[in-house]
Amino acid sequence: MEKKLTYTAAMKQLEEIVSQLEDNTLDIDLLAEKVKTAQELIKFCRDKLYKTDEEIQKLLAPKE
Repeated sequence: MEKKLTYTAAMKQLEEIVSQLEDNTLDIDLLAEKVKTAQELIKFCRDKLYKTDEEIQKLLAPKE
């Protein structure tokens, strides 16, 4: 995966893989590779969401 991957780009790639799986247009020889890539993209997106949520919670926390 790219070093400077954005959440939006990761989601787009993930949607493309899902679409290929749903449409049965994915070559069987690439199936394992695409599933592995999808797993990595899901982890990246999940981590990005958690990190963003933590940052927002810190910003919204009452100041003492």
